[in-house]
Amino acid sequence: MEFPVINLGKLNGEERAATMAKIKDACENWGFFELLNHGIEPEFMDTVERMTKGHYRKCMEQRFKEMVASKGLEGVQTEIKDMDWESTFFLRHLPESNIAQVPDLDDEYRKVMKDFAAKLEKLAEELLDLLCENLGLEKGYLKKAFYGSRGPNFGTKVSKYPPCPKPDLIKGLRAHTDAGGIILLFQDDKVSGLQLLKDGQWIDVPPMRHSIVINLGDQLEVITNGKYKSVEHRVVAQTDGTRMSIASFYNPGNDAVIYPAPALVEKEAEEKKQVYPKFVFEDYMKLYAGLKFQPKEPRFEAMKAVESNVNLGPIATA
Repeated sequence: MEFPVINLGKLNGEERAATMAKIKDACENWGFFELLNHGIEPEFMDTVERMTKGHYRKCMEQRFKEMVASKGLEGVQTEIKDMDWESTFFLRHLPESNIAQVPDLDDEYRKVMKDFAAKLEKLAEELLDLLCENLGLEKGYLKKAFYGSRGPNFGTKVSKYPPCPKPDLIKGLRAHTDAGGIILLFQDDKVSGLQLLKDGQWIDVPPMRHSIVINLGDQLEVITNGKYKSVEHRVVAQTDGTRMSIASFYNPGNDAVIYPAPALVEKEAEEKKQVYPKFVFEDYMKLYAGLKFQPKEPRFEAMKAVESNVNLGPIATA
């Protein structure tokens, strides 16, 4: 079982069909893959990494240590199930950016993160079109499905996973599936820790220099009617080394209505008509907020229940 690594540079030559087949297999059987030659310059990624690490040392490391001390986490004896061993901050890019308002960032770092977001946004949209091609959907279908009235939600979670004295008792990040659309991760190439669940086993997502790790969120599972799955993953903290993770989430707009693509439902046998619900993305996110670290299936069921109420409205009052 080799973790899927895809060289995007091969899309332009005679290996295009084989590369597309690898992407298809990764989406259907892994929910994760790692991209090389994705078009974001290695030197630029080095700058992002250097500045992110510098910002952590300058502004966040001490705060994290104080939090650990105040909660007495160095000496824990039993498993901690209600928090993660991570130090994070969030940046929002779309529909409007909040980078100018985020405290503690120096101007050069703000500019670099803004540029990085623009490159990742472009890559996300390219990838969505590759998925469309593999799924037999018209080009642009997924981007449109995500659009809503104001375009997609796009944001970045910048995380550091400092050395943890008891990684068996405190997870860097507890197991979950991602709620949104497509996730693009620039992760540490030296300190590992990210794992995904495949066939009942936790498998490492290998750290590779200058790669971007892609994973699919719950919304793509719904739109593909389960052909592609969002996959449970977690971060295991390490006893030495601080792992950097910059995860950017290209998600539907708040008012985007998410439902299985009719073209994919039609292909299914009659008895297997639409399995997944139809809902407004924002409603799903409200539900997810409280259930992030639980299985996704009950979330889909809950949205189905809401959906049938929505449809019954006019009949009930008639």
